[in-house]
Amino acid sequence: MAFAVVARNEALDGILVDRVSLHNGDPGTTGANLIAAGGKLAATFNAAASGERLLNADVEFTGLAGSESVTHFGVWLNSGDVFKCGEALTGDQAANAAGEYTLKGTTTKITA
Repeated sequence: MAFAVVARNEALDGILVDRVSLHNGDPGTTGANLIAAGGKLAATFNAAASGERLLNADVEFTGLAGSESVTHFGVWLNSGDVFKCGEALTGDQAANAAGEYTLKGTTTKITA
């Protein structure tokens, strides 16, 4: 069964989230492979459109190992207590030499 875009948007908007995290492997359904040094940082996602919700603004992570691999991001609720979903990242997949990584608002999204 294929859902209409309006139904996918409604479903995505119903997913309450308030934090994002970085992962060095697929987080699966539990938030596995969390890069703990980066933490779970406050984030806001825009209302869904076209079956996806974009991150509202860049989120700056620090404290990672220099050039550490970052392959996925995770989405959480209740200040990081409840894992909601994870997605693979495209583009830059490593922290810089200083251990900083920017999760981009223009490309980071939750999809249905």
